[in-house]
Amino acid sequence: MRSIWKGSVGFGLVNIPVKLYSATQQSDLDLDMVDRRDGARIHFHRVNENSGREVKWENIAKAYKLNDEYILLNEVDFEEAAPEKSKIIQISSFVNEKEIATIYFENSYYLEPEKSGTKAYALLREALKKSGKVGITQFIMRTKETLAVLKPMENVLLLSKIRFEQEIRSTKEFYLPSKEGIKPAELKMAMSLINQYSMPFNIKNFKDEYASALLKIIRAKASGKRPSMHKLKISHTKTGDLMQQLKDSLNKKQVA
Repeated sequence: MRSIWKGSVGFGLVNIPVKLYSATQQSDLDLDMVDRRDGARIHFHRVNENSGREVKWENIAKAYKLNDEYILLNEVDFEEAAPEKSKIIQISSFVNEKEIATIYFENSYYLEPEKSGTKAYALLREALKKSGKVGITQFIMRTKETLAVLKPMENVLLLSKIRFEQEIRSTKEFYLPSKEGIKPAELKMAMSLINQYSMPFNIKNFKDEYASALLKIIRAKASGKRPSMHKLKISHTKTGDLMQQLKDSLNKKQVA
């Protein structure tokens, strides 16, 4: 597995040389786009808008349009904009992870130490475990400023990207009901339902079942068969039905 970033983790004056690897992989099916008329695969080309000719990857550059003129940028320009952040994942502070709302979290990455940084890596990992805190960092990855949380997960240091505050959309444009119309008996019943369905979280209990179900349909179609369709009709809860549906939910046996 190839690393996607190389640099150091800055822990005070301690620099730990590390490699960054993606911690996740896709579980859905790899679907191709094809022409429905003959099944031929669709290809997308990078085309020069002036000549109409396809442009090879080695001739493609990044640029910023300033005063109606494109200014070309190269790797040196990106590094010079923030040389420290391009090479160092600097821990700026330590916080309680529960203070960070889940809406901010994005992708996660594993950090592997270089041989010269194994002891410092282990020290930071164990110190984070004992403190119960996570480190807040900022660095540059793929020409973009990245805000991230650094935390221990078993024996590996996990780096989870989080969004900047300005990336979160406001909820003011939505119509959101107040709590005034909720009756105490309804709230009590809803709390009972939550308690009935409460259990310790175990990620192993959850599987991507849609991909396997879709694969069954694909194999059936390949053999000339089509499985029977399972149609779902959703009945939306009306205000008058709410209490009765809560009672029925409590009487329904929970499927683990």
